[in-house]
Amino acid sequence: MRLASYEDHGAPGLAAAGNDGIFHGLTAGQPGYPGDLESLLAEGADLVEIGRKLQTAPPADLTKVRLRPPLSRPGKIVCLGLNYQSHSAEFGLKIPAFPELFARFPSTLVGHGSPLIRPRASEQLDYEGELAVILGRGGRHIPKETALDHVAGYAIFNDASVRDVQFRGTQWLPGKNFDGTGAFGPWLATADELPPGARGLRLTTRLNGLVTQDALTSDMIFDVGTQIALVSQIMALSPGDVFVTGTPGGVGQSRTPKLFMKPGDVCEVEIEAIGVLRNPVALEP
Repeated sequence: MRLASYEDHGAPGLAAAGNDGIFHGLTAGQPGYPGDLESLLAEGADLVEIGRKLQTAPPADLTKVRLRPPLSRPGKIVCLGLNYQSHSAEFGLKIPAFPELFARFPSTLVGHGSPLIRPRASEQLDYEGELAVILGRGGRHIPKETALDHVAGYAIFNDASVRDVQFRGTQWLPGKNFDGTGAFGPWLATADELPPGARGLRLTTRLNGLVTQDALTSDMIFDVGTQIALVSQIMALSPGDVFVTGTPGGVGQSRTPKLFMKPGDVCEVEIEAIGVLRNPVALEP
């Protein structure tokens, strides 16, 4: 089941599509509107069942509404750096023995179709196509063997990075948290429709049609279950928390000449069995 968060004339909406790919949805105030994904996950709702009920609603043309990130205000956005061997290698770094963790904040998030914002402070906005994991159950000290039971679904993320700011110091947080640099969407695909841990799916990034990244999610150094288990040793996880699982090799920073996103560009990240996250690039006003 695919569940899309959207906005129609200012009203939040939720739409669902099954195997036929046709979305049906309702907006707040309409009878049967189930609420947003944040609320549903916090309540422990069965997203597949919610989706089945939504499929009896009127069709929703997602090209005529504003798609929002699947979750607009996640409690935590936990990101992994250097989680593909190809990405570590292109920077000349050793494979990490422990995940390179950093945080993003909700103010960075934009949905499918909305522009990624290149800040006025930099001309080095880089693309990073990634798999996003959305938790449906929280917990502390979660065993790796059962960690995937805590996953509600998956989405796509473009962890756009402001490189010159990122590398000014030893902490990556500043370069990863400019407003409007975290594209998230286009929807949530429930975990039952994907392989366990979304393993073995092809991830492709295209900038203006040029393929810049092409890898399999099984190339991750730390797989989804391992990520959840390790981070839950550090902090209690909650329903609706998001893991952004790292990017493969091919980023613009490592190319000769370097390839950064500029206003007017279009960046697409595609993950097999989930969809395509597409965003134009605009200059900060």
